[in-house]
Amino acid sequence: TLGSLCLPILLFFFLPEPAQKCKTGPVDLVFLIDSSRSVRPHEFETMRKFMIDIINTLDIGLNATRVGVVQYSSQVRTEFTLKTHARLSNIVKAINQIIPLAQGTMTGLAIRYMMNEAFTPEAGDRPKVPNVAVIVTDGRPQDRVAEVAAEAREKGIEIYAVGVARADMTSLRAMASPPFEDHVFLVESFDLIHQFGIQFQDKLCVIDYCSFGNHSCDHECVSVLNGYRCRCNEGYRLLEDSKTCQDMNMCNTVEHGCEYQCVSTPGSYHCICPEGQLLQDDGKSCGTCKSANIDLVLLIDGSKSVRPQNFELVKKFVNQVVDSLDVSAHGTRVGLVQYSSRVRTEFPLNMYHTADEIKAAVMKVDYMEKGTMTGLALKHMLENSFSEAEGARPLSRNIPRIGLVFTDGRSQDDITEYAKKAKEAGINMYAVGVGKAVEDELREIASEPVEKHFYYTTDFTAISTIAENLKLNVCPEESQGEIEVKNPCACESLVEFQQATMNSLEQLTQKHIL
Repeated sequence: TLGSLCLPILLFFFLPEPAQKCKTGPVDLVFLIDSSRSVRPHEFETMRKFMIDIINTLDIGLNATRVGVVQYSSQVRTEFTLKTHARLSNIVKAINQIIPLAQGTMTGLAIRYMMNEAFTPEAGDRPKVPNVAVIVTDGRPQDRVAEVAAEAREKGIEIYAVGVARADMTSLRAMASPPFEDHVFLVESFDLIHQFGIQFQDKLCVIDYCSFGNHSCDHECVSVLNGYRCRCNEGYRLLEDSKTCQDMNMCNTVEHGCEYQCVSTPGSYHCICPEGQLLQDDGKSCGTCKSANIDLVLLIDGSKSVRPQNFELVKKFVNQVVDSLDVSAHGTRVGLVQYSSRVRTEFPLNMYHTADEIKAAVMKVDYMEKGTMTGLALKHMLENSFSEAEGARPLSRNIPRIGLVFTDGRSQDDITEYAKKAKEAGINMYAVGVGKAVEDELREIASEPVEKHFYYTTDFTAISTIAENLKLNVCPEESQGEIEVKNPCACESLVEFQQATMNSLEQLTQKHIL
């Protein structure tokens, strides 16, 4: 009786090895074997022989097919990884040394372990080599398998599910890759598992489909299990038709027209210029200056000493400056900040995109009065006004950042720290002073060369002259000449002041007589 029971197994052991019908390509193959207590000792021996028969048909090697084995029950254990053995004889020896765990059936846990541990570079998994898992089980899983198996398949693991005897078909289908007729096998007993081995050998055969010459791959055809796939050269991506390759560097696929250099970004590109030159309005050519594109923030003194009627002149001064600029979303952007004892953004760089909108907003600005905290205003400009959140364009765009400070008196706080930081941050600073403005402070705010970046006049009525001569956005050769900076204590300035005073007195006298 014993002989009759063992006959199928003996017949199986002495079946001639199937002739290898084709050459197997590189595959990373992991066996995930159920060693729960329901698998009897002689059945486990059959499973052991099943694995050996399969690997005997493969081209084993670190540059060919790699094999790893993981067994599971209530726990999961790696017997050997994909990179442990490079020789067939060593793999066979290791399989024969496996000791069953003989506990529960936590198949879901085992699949997650396989995905996170067995198919990793550390364990020997190779990029661009098919990942194949063969799960052999004899019972219903004691945990959930569908979600984790789907996750494994999404990561590119091709799963074959082999069920024996008491295995549950629903669970097998939940684990396996589609199509199920090629990836799900259910046999009545371990004695018949060799039937799967013969079929599985055919599944691993790699016919060189690329050699047929009808693959239509743009760049490279790669033979894989039961077919082929197209692969693109480095720097290209495969399109949805799975055949066409597109250069990921858009500078190579469009007529960009960049004078100096094209820089590709995801789905787009832009031109850049060499150091010391600026990108011009056409977005392609380079020059030593730019006649339109700047980010300009004006800081206007709204302290009590300015007085309401003069503050209106300041607003007109701002609008004169705006009239000289080419304002647009892609050209010059203008922001306005008023300060006294506190600082208030009247409008940021990204609020208005036409000169008319800006000028209308300027005329609606309310006079703050109170103190003169110029240092606080410079800090606000640096940390807020020239932020990308408020509309300043990225520094990589090489668009000049210009700050213009208009004041009529000595600052009540220290300006040194943030005047220096503003210039160190690449902001080109202009300083315009009227009346009691202190020349030393104006010079400290102004960028180099100082003589071309600070302006002074004794009277608010003369600031329109400064606006006419203030060329913020033109090349030096386009400038119509800088206004002469005069020392208010110089003899010539005193004479000018005396003459202006006499004229004013004469006008008042005539008005009184009339």
